Amino acid sequence: MTVGTDTRSAMADGTRRRARAVLAMLALFIVVNAADKAVLGLTAGPIKDDLGLSATEFGLIASSFYLLFSLSAVSVGFLGDRIRPRPLLAVLALVWAVAQLPILLPATGFGALVATRVVLGAGEGPGFPLANYTAFTWYPEKRRALPSAVVVAGGAGGTVLAAPLVVLVSNTLGWRAAFGLLGAAGLVWMLVWLRIGGGGPYAAHLGPEPAGDEPSAQDVPAVTADGERPAVPFRRIVTTGTWLGATFATFAVMWTLSLGFAWLPLFLEDQAGFSDAQISGIVGLPALSMAVLVLTAGVVAHRLLRKGASARVAQGLVGALLPLVAGVCLLLVTRADPAALLLPLLIVAFSAGNGQTPLTNAAIADICPAGRRSAALGLSYALAALSSLLAPYVTGRIIDAAPTEAVGYGRAFDLAACLLIAGAVLSALLIRPDRDALTVLSAHPATSSASRGASSASGPDAEPSAKE
Repeated sequence: MTVGTDTRSAMADGTRRRARAVLAMLALFIVVNAADKAVLGLTAGPIKDDLGLSATEFGLIASSFYLLFSLSAVSVGFLGDRIRPRPLLAVLALVWAVAQLPILLPATGFGALVATRVVLGAGEGPGFPLANYTAFTWYPEKRRALPSAVVVAGGAGGTVLAAPLVVLVSNTLGWRAAFGLLGAAGLVWMLVWLRIGGGGPYAAHLGPEPAGDEPSAQDVPAVTADGERPAVPFRRIVTTGTWLGATFATFAVMWTLSLGFAWLPLFLEDQAGFSDAQISGIVGLPALSMAVLVLTAGVVAHRLLRKGASARVAQGLVGALLPLVAGVCLLLVTRADPAALLLPLLIVAFSAGNGQTPLTNAAIADICPAGRRSAALGLSYALAALSSLLAPYVTGRIIDAAPTEAVGYGRAFDLAACLLIAGAVLSALLIRPDRDALTVLSAHPATSSASRGASSASGPDAEPSAKE
């Protein structure tokens, strides 16, 4: 074995180790993200009592989180194609801390809570798509489903971990201390990220950076005769079946998730007859199931791709099975006679759909040149996240308009189930990353030729070169 071969092997090992470290940091990033979202609901009782809020006022505080959520996700998503992940994610974490820490002040009341939740939502809107985008810069095309699954699982983990910790801190030190704790967690994450984080060898070329952040050959578009890299029109990406199918599927999944956060506890109490103590344990079960399903879906897709299956099968068809199962279970929730069936149906209904999310994220990433990935993921997530704003309100209107609450819940759950099933069907029909990647690149033959040349030279699962 030559010295050159030893050097390349050592550098490849170093790249793998750093990729794993960055992926762990990104998962923790989403854990903090999810906990920040959950803290308001987990401390709702003490907040309402301490500040003397009505249900409408508290609902306004909760809704204010989404005021700038989608707009920020789109705007920062486009910046993600121009600014490197290290400073961009650090700034987002700093915004989270700035939004949470002022709540420690005793003078913070209704108006300040609304303002800080608006700021927090603006900072958290881009968090999930940018975390996925950054993870993708460390892995080649055929290995992106599993890293995305790890990032998505961080959200489920944040929900599970936040509940007991926030309740403990709130009961011991007061509800304001719970917000302060999460603000401090954001600051700690930011400092560690600035030390070890960054983009990987599959990132777009954005200027000078240490060797660990240099792009690979297949991710850098060919240079044209006048010295410029050709840019793929963004409209060509967002009109592909893969992008449209993945975005609608995510819309349906996020509709169901927000429905669960807002209305599932009330359904369990009013319609299923569970006590408060039982409900506090039950609401965490879908998050645990979600983490398992997300990671399992990522592993299955990863293995299928490694064995030569097409991306349509691994990401489109396999992914479509999960919201389909969730939709069927949700249809049965209000129709299940034996009480023993209710909990299993609820757990699957409010968790299985999200198992598709890492696969749709990977599918979108696979059809995009590196310089368009962040914007494509950000816009998709922003449009899908509109369902989080709509679902709780629409559900309330449906329940109020129904002759009884039981009928209203049935109609609201049926609507969510139909959205999930429609998302599954569209996923199966439209998500075809292999075909759509060629469609996108055909806009610029030079880019397409360069990509095919790099792919044939290094293979779909090639490791970064020694230089990278």
